[in-house]
This record gives sequence, C-alpha cells and structure tokens, in this order.
Amino acid sequence: MAVRTPTSHIGTTAPDSRSSMRRSLEDEVQYVKGVGPGGTQLLGKLGIHTAGDLLHHIPRRYEDRTSFRRISDLRVGEFATISGRVVAADNQSTSRRNFAITKVLVDDGTAAAQLVFFQQPFLLKQFQEIQRTGRWIVVYGQAKRGGYGPIELERIEWEELNDDTDGLSTNRIVPIYPATEGIRQERLRKIADAVLGSHLEAVQEPLPPSILLKHKLMDARSALRNVHFPSDFATLRAAQRRLVFEEFFLLQVGLARRRAARSTEEKGYQFLSDTGQLRQDLNSMVPFELTGAQKRAIDDIVADVRTGRPMNRLIQGDVGSGKTMVAVAAMLLAVRSGFQAALMAPTEILAQQHAIVLRQLLEPIGIPVELATGSKNGKARQFAYQNIASGMSSIAVGTHALIQDEVQFHRLGLVVIDEQHRFGVLQRQALHKKGDTPHVLVMTATPIPRTLTMTLYGDLDTSIIDELPPGRKPIKTHWKPSSDAPNVYRAMQKLLDRGRQAYVVCPLVEESEKLQAKAATQLAEHIQSDLLPSYRIGLLHGQMKPDEKDDTMRRFKARELDVLVATTVIEVGIDVANASVMVIEDAERFGLSQLHQLRGRVGRGEHASYCILLADAKSDGARTRMHVMAETNDGFKIAEEDLKLRGPGEFLGTKQSGLPEFYIGDLIRDNDLMDETRRAAFSLVESDPNLIKPEHQRLQKALERTKLGYELIHVS
Repeated sequence: MAVRTPTSHIGTTAPDSRSSMRRSLEDEVQYVKGVGPGGTQLLGKLGIHTAGDLLHHIPRRYEDRTSFRRISDLRVGEFATISGRVVAADNQSTSRRNFAITKVLVDDGTAAAQLVFFQQPFLLKQFQEIQRTGRWIVVYGQAKRGGYGPIELERIEWEELNDDTDGLSTNRIVPIYPATEGIRQERLRKIADAVLGSHLEAVQEPLPPSILLKHKLMDARSALRNVHFPSDFATLRAAQRRLVFEEFFLLQVGLARRRAARSTEEKGYQFLSDTGQLRQDLNSMVPFELTGAQKRAIDDIVADVRTGRPMNRLIQGDVGSGKTMVAVAAMLLAVRSGFQAALMAPTEILAQQHAIVLRQLLEPIGIPVELATGSKNGKARQFAYQNIASGMSSIAVGTHALIQDEVQFHRLGLVVIDEQHRFGVLQRQALHKKGDTPHVLVMTATPIPRTLTMTLYGDLDTSIIDELPPGRKPIKTHWKPSSDAPNVYRAMQKLLDRGRQAYVVCPLVEESEKLQAKAATQLAEHIQSDLLPSYRIGLLHGQMKPDEKDDTMRRFKARELDVLVATTVIEVGIDVANASVMVIEDAERFGLSQLHQLRGRVGRGEHASYCILLADAKSDGARTRMHVMAETNDGFKIAEEDLKLRGPGEFLGTKQSGLPEFYIGDLIRDNDLMDETRRAAFSLVESDPNLIKPEHQRLQKALERTKLGYELIHVS
C-alpha cells in the first residue's frame, strides 16, 4: 500500500486570518485552525480552553509507524501496532441479553488477526464500508490466543490509513493523545500541528541559560515541538525530560523561595532552650532511654526554636516509633519559655488518647493539659475555653474544635498537628493563625515516600524517626483465605486464654458510616454467638456517641473486654499494650497504608504480636498488597509500594492535600528528576532569593503564571 512520506514542516501550518495579530498562549482555542466552535466544546471536555492548553496537551503514548509489526510475528500478551486490510466484519450475538461482540478480520499479507470489540455494534457499518472500499486500517492492541483461529487483538485503538492519509499519521512516530468521544486522533494531530505553527513562537523560555547548559536541556520551543511530533525516540525522550524538568523546577523554586523568605523575613518566638532541664524533665517522665532517632529529632527542634524564626518542621515516624515524646519535648520548650502549645488531632478518639497520655506525662511536673472537643457539653466546653484563653492551661489538645472562633489563646507559641494529611489546608491555616507566627510541628505516622515529601513538604524541614523503642517486637503478619477463619479464631482463643486481648477489624464499607456501623455490629454478633461465645466482645464504630466510645475504650484498656470488634476508627490513636493479635476481615478491601496503620495497634507491649489478614485476594493488586504486608513491617517500604500501586492522588486520599497536578511529570517515574530539580532550584534561590537578576526575570513571570498550586502546600 502506498503512503505519503512524513512532512518535514511540522508546526508550520499556514497561519489563519488572525496572523497579523500578536499571538498569545491565552488565545481561545476556537481560533486555532481546525478547531472551530464544535471542536471548542469537545476540547473543553479535555480541559483545553486556550492555545497554551493545547500546546501542553501531551500525547499519552506513541506508535512507531516507521515499521509496523507483522501479524505473523505477534506474540501472545504483547501490545503492538499493525496495519492491514479489512477482509471480514460481523456482529455476533451472545447468551447474555443485549450484549454484542463485533469481530473484524484484518490481513496484512503475512497472516490475519481478529479484532474483538465489546458492546460496540455500531462499528459494524464502518468496517463493512472500509472493507467494501479496500482501505487499510492501523490497529494498536494486545494480542491474545484465539483458540484454533487467528490471533486476536483486544483493548484496541484504530484508525483508517489510506493513500489520502496525512503525513502526521504515517511513516513516522505518531502521537496518541488523551481524547474524548467525538474527536478522533487524526483530527487531534492536525490541531496540534496547527497550534505549533501558529502559537509556538509565543512560548517564552522560562529557564535561565545557566540551567539549560548545566543540565543539558533542550530549549522550550524545541521540546514542545518534539514532544508532539518527534523525529526519533531519543529526541522524544530529551523533549519529555526537558518539560518534566521545567515543571518540577518551577515547583521547587517556589518552595525554595518560601523557605528563604521565612528564614529572612518572618520573625518568630525565641524559646529558652535549656537542654539540660529538658533532658531532666523527659527522664522524669519515662523510665526508658529515648532512641537515637528521637534524640536527633529533638535536637533539630531545639535548634529551630533558638533562631528567632518560626519553626516549620515535619516529623515522620512509623507506627509506634515514639513521635509523641518528640512532641512532648517541643511542648516543654514552649511552656518553659512562657508560651502555650496546641495539639490538633483529626478524630475525637485520637485527641482523647493524646490528652490522656499528655496528662500522665505533664501534670505530675505541674503543666496542666486541657481537652477541647466538639462533644463537650456547654458548661464543660466553656470552662475549657476559659482556661485556654486565660493561660491557665498551658497545653490545649483537641480536634478541629480548636480552630473555632470562640477558642482564643493567651499566648500561643507552638502548634502541633498530628496526622496532618487528614486536615484540609484551611483547617491547618486557621489553627496557625490563632497565634502570632507560632512555631509549627507537623507529625505523621503515615510514612510518606521521599518524592512526595519533596513535593508536598518541600519547604518544611524534615526529621525522620526510623527506630523503634527498645523492647518493641516486630509484628508477625500472615495472610489467610477467608475459608480459614474458623482456624484463625481458634488460634486467637488460645491467646485469649493466656490473658491477651484482640482486635477484629470489620470489612471496609465505602457507601456510608451507617452501613459500616451495621457491618461491624453484625460481625460482633456473629463472633459472640458463633465463634467466641464464652468471651467478652466489645464494639466500636463511628456512629456511637462519644461517651459510648469512651466507655468501650476504657473497658478494653481495663481488660473488661477480651475482643474489640471495630471499624477503621481504631486506625490511629488506640494504645492498649495487652492487645497482641489483630484479625482484619476482608483485608483485600483496604489499601496498604491503611492496613499498616491498623496493624500498628498491636505490638505495643512485651508480648509477641500477630496480624492475620483474612482475604480472598483475586486481583493482582490485592495479592501484591497481601504479600507486601506479610513480608515487611517497614512503613517506608510499604509506603513506596503503596505509591506505586495507587499513584499519588489515591495514596494521599484527598484533593485537600495540596498535591500539585502535573501535566507531564510523574512523581513515581520521574523521582530522580525531582531530586535534580530540587538541588538546582535551592542553589539558584540561594544566590538570588528574589529572582531580581535579569536572567531570572522570565522564571519569575513563569512562577506567577504557574497552575501547580504549591501555594496550598504549607499551613501559613
């Protein structure tokens, strides 16, 4: 079949009637050649509204149409691009009502392949017309065994290919774009070519010449041209690297400037930092030696609060690593310096647990702790708020109730935010604004992979607690099929007979908290009546009243209950040293990080501890999660695996996290480039904090235009 050779003038489509006007990347997309009003509506579904959006609508993959795969050479399981003539097309009925399969036979002269389309009967007429005219098609799909017949292709993308096909679609590396119904790839390529011709000259180079030279980067215009229509794969990789570098670099320059501004402009409280007194206080509270990692984190905090600039530090520590003692040290520094400290937790249960622990530690040395939660009644709430406002209470612990207008502080010098990823940006800002640039300590027991830390908290100083306190035993984790549940509960019974206690986590129900509570109630009844009838079974779920939750937890801690059946409300904040076994029902419904958090509720005492995952994991992802949990207790390794499995958005679980949306960069694939851009950005900002040098003017303008949203990352 004859095809035209590729055009050598990519991006030089003839200008339209607006050619005499100055082009702008903000020009509406309808004025790009080939778009028009109808195309504008379709492109809008893809988030494309301007010429700049179109230039940055990056292909999601590429097909090498310089040489197609021969059908006779296809191997089962591989994704490949073929071309051939349609020789047959038919719709086949199935036993399922209203379910159609369209099968199309394509022959390239070496063999035939059968294309399989599900629930697309309308395609039959198109393929019959293509067959009648003898036109060829290009097909991308996955090869699978077709029984005794020809090899089959599934998960197919296709388009016509004939003598009239333009040079953007043949004999070259062809871009395949994110698309929407109603706009085909051939048209998207023509529109991309048109915008390159009309608007590429409007692209300004934001990166300084020194950065381009040092990091061997293609210029911006060449990168955009070649990411759409590369001449070869080496050039494509260079173009992609350049665009990812720019995207990450802008983020890191913004973070570096924020940190630089804070260190030079913002004034903070200077705490008295008598380390001798601090060690004496800490030694009087706990009978054990702090770990080296805890001491290093405390030293970091002491250094921060001595400077007279506001501390902004992230403390990362795995489940049970002792972050609370680090927070206590920071609070002691605040109180001994005449200030108040506030600790905000995401749930009432966690806030109550913190208040109990802090009172046990601090009140014996004369430091009062106040609990402020939304469930307190009128008089009790008013009394708590008065103590905080007057300064009678040196430390306030609470939920989002702390950020309500009626809560006022006497002299707030330190804000501690626990499990910070559970708070929205505005909630964090509101607590921070309760004082006059207080020091901020952010804690998380959800290990965050380094790439995400650099992205989300790149302007925060970070301390990692990567040691467990002495005496903590690793938790033994086993994955069992659901059919083994009777054996699992019999094994649990043996531990209960030795005086241990157990958690049973009810299956995750996404629809509502009410359904979740119902599932937990039914599971508790089943365990009580059918599995462990002679033991004391408790129930904890989010629909219970606060005093009911408190009473259940008190009874469990007092060993008045043997087994606590609970929803994920126990994910954080529950600390019962005698609980040494956890069974997680339908564990395949949970994510890796959540499973790891749940598991961390056991292994807190001197006894050997166990976590049993009851799961019929049928998907590859579910099986991978179960294997990872069984193989390691290292929260940071688990977080890395979780990030790979779910991606950054799902890993963080909320848009409020402030995670920037990258148009081409990928935090997993491009993690090395994030490292490189971070070093480059912080070095540049150190030499020119306000970007006032002439060679940095375009970088400054690019930062002002950026859509990355890194202004949301920090609490200030």
